[in-house]
Amino acid sequence: MSDEIAVVLTAMTPIGELRAAIPLGVLTYNLSWASVLVLAIVGNLIPVPIIIFLLRILGSRLERRTDIIGRILRWRTSSIEAKWGKRVRDYGFTAVMLIVAIPLPLTGAWTGSLAVYALRVPLGIGLAAITAGVVIAGIVVTILTQAGVELLRLTG
Repeated sequence: MSDEIAVVLTAMTPIGELRAAIPLGVLTYNLSWASVLVLAIVGNLIPVPIIIFLLRILGSRLERRTDIIGRILRWRTSSIEAKWGKRVRDYGFTAVMLIVAIPLPLTGAWTGSLAVYALRVPLGIGLAAITAGVVIAGIVVTILTQAGVELLRLTG
């Protein structure tokens, strides 16, 4: 598998997303930060419409299940509602964008997709907000990664 494909696939994962893909591409594979940023953004966005589409079709059925899948989905949708529900209803696009743009655990494109489903955000607004958030998060992670590279150069 090529290094570029590894970056895209890493960016597609629900936990790593571009928070893992950008450092992987820059630090492990020595790819240019610009190409890694583009690959990570593309990879992070690939699952978004699929997740939203599947949740809109299967979400309510999955939430009724009593197994681990149902419990996890209920837990995440209720935590998103509690933490972000009022903000999304009040600020729409900006709130969804922030859910995605903050590069911390339990944020990102996967959580943003779940928020679009759980909070019934219109599809066009949700996709645009997630895309904007992924771009912002990608820039933030790239800057932090490059700052780390420079710091290592100075101390090494």
